[in-house]
Amino acid sequence: MPTIVLTTEIPASQEACFAESLSVDAHTASMSRSGERAVAGVTSGGMVLGDTVTWRARHFGMPFRMTSRISVHDAPHRFVDEQVAGPFRRWWHEHRFEGVPGGTLMTDVVEYTSPAGPLGRLVDRLVLTRYLTGLLSVRNRWLVEALAPRD
Repeated sequence: MPTIVLTTEIPASQEACFAESLSVDAHTASMSRSGERAVAGVTSGGMVLGDTVTWRARHFGMPFRMTSRISVHDAPHRFVDEQVAGPFRRWWHEHRFEGVPGGTLMTDVVEYTSPAGPLGRLVDRLVLTRYLTGLLSVRNRWLVEALAPRD
């Protein structure tokens, strides 16, 4: 099973990073490139334990729909979202927040399993892991900019 680990330093408090990372509006803004939008469940504002959101987006020129649920919520340290319906056989995304000098170290840990058995594993190695890491990086750069102190 592929695992992605991505760390990002954000010049803001753990509480601010945690809240913004659970914001449907922030996620939508950070993923504008793929046209991602919430179409069911929580469609704006912040999410809490047990909330679900259904996302629609276009990736690789194809429409995708994925519903995820917040299955762990330990403010302001970590939360987990897991796919309950969608394109993956399994999607588990842990968001960790650790206070560090000057802000917060945010760590994303994503474990996923693609459909289609051996073909899916080949696509993971050739394309998908790099693509998903890029999406997370875009979202995280957006968070850095959104939460950076203004002069």
